[in-house]
Amino acid sequence: MSFRIVGTGRAVPENTVTNRQLSELLDTSDEWIVTRTGIQSRYICTTESVTDLAAGAAEKAMKKAGVTANDIEMIICATLGGDYVFPSLACCVAGKLGANCPSTDLNAACTGFLYALNFAEMFYNGGKTGNILIICAERLSGRMDWRDRSTCVLFGDAAGACVLSPGESLKYMHLSVNSDAAPLYLLSPRGNSPFSPPRGGSDFTVMDGQAVFKFATRTLENEARRAFGSLGLSAEDMDLFLIHQANKRILEYVRLKLGQPPEKFPINLDRYGNVSAASIPILLDELLEAGEITPGRRLFLSAFGAGMTYGSCVLEW
Repeated sequence: MSFRIVGTGRAVPENTVTNRQLSELLDTSDEWIVTRTGIQSRYICTTESVTDLAAGAAEKAMKKAGVTANDIEMIICATLGGDYVFPSLACCVAGKLGANCPSTDLNAACTGFLYALNFAEMFYNGGKTGNILIICAERLSGRMDWRDRSTCVLFGDAAGACVLSPGESLKYMHLSVNSDAAPLYLLSPRGNSPFSPPRGGSDFTVMDGQAVFKFATRTLENEARRAFGSLGLSAEDMDLFLIHQANKRILEYVRLKLGQPPEKFPINLDRYGNVSAASIPILLDELLEAGEITPGRRLFLSAFGAGMTYGSCVLEW
């Protein structure tokens, strides 16, 4: 037994920041950002916390699924970090929702949603039959150096969530890691222990854009071909490709390599930027609302992230 997704939801801050607004703060322009990334605007927190976003997305997903907090048997939050190092974001959300169930975070960076789905699959394979709430929430604006135009223009704040129930929607899953943190990382808090020497390095997100681009394009294509080979299918057999929304050029590269039309590669990064693990569940929620996902449709999901983590899955709706 695997799972099926019975409800989805998303939440964003009230504040939208356009490329034109960023050009007043940085040596950049709308043309520079759009040409290189496809991003036109992103949501940035002002007073909202990660817990606020996570709980907001969760409540919408639960409403669509027709369940209450008492019906949830596990909460999994995929995040780079909540409002606290501890307690976990999942525990904070459980408290806000009034849920009393096992609650934990996992960090696979932008691949977090797929890792969470895999975690949930193991829950169901173990004989459990309850509802699992998966929440992917990030406040990336607080992790950026807002003097560095090569990183801060790329990311946004948002949350996406889904409720899982037992089912047979999952047809394929593969996760892995290329254990090289160099292209993309953020150092942990330093502390002031008298027993360890001071550590150098940036307090903000560091990224080698070219290295990430090369890794992403190569990995996403390989993941697709691995999945199709395992299932005895082809790219043409997929109805939609839900790919981590990091950069439009990456999506276009993979689409052309697989020989698929633009309509099978939906994009929302123009409005959200890169929201890490939240990007695929938000895209999923929007497509469901638009009626683009109907019973029987095959979805290929794939992502990559710091680690470098990567993975893919195939769902049949």
